[in-house]
Amino acid sequence: MAYNEELAARVRDKLSAVRGVTEREMFGGLAFMVAGNVCCGVLGDDLMVRVQPDLHQDALTRPHVRETGITGRAVRGTVYVDRDGIADETEFGLWVDLGVARARSLPPKPKRKAKRTAKKATAKSKATAKSKAARRRR
Repeated sequence: MAYNEELAARVRDKLSAVRGVTEREMFGGLAFMVAGNVCCGVLGDDLMVRVQPDLHQDALTRPHVRETGITGRAVRGTVYVDRDGIADETEFGLWVDLGVARARSLPPKPKRKAKRTAKKATAKSKATAKSKAARRRR
């Protein structure tokens, strides 16, 4: 996973007072979610921010901001802010706050169920399986 750990730590620090924040590796980086909705993320050295769709064009007029295009198509309501655009703590805080506002404007997503993992076969379980198979053959 290639993302800037220092930037991720800055985001964690900024979101420390926000309730319901979770992290998840996705999009080739690290995403931060509020109530299950992505608010922002770190991809390489860039901060990815989800903004209200009606603020998308305004956000693109800011210096050091560009459209996202993970699949080659622009994603309305999501922008990348490069290192120079978030060097100032005030600017950085504003971007993260925009992401939190967008995530909170959406209905909370239900909690995901943990994926079931296959149990590793132990020597005892292997022996039990062999004895059951032998009994079936009789």
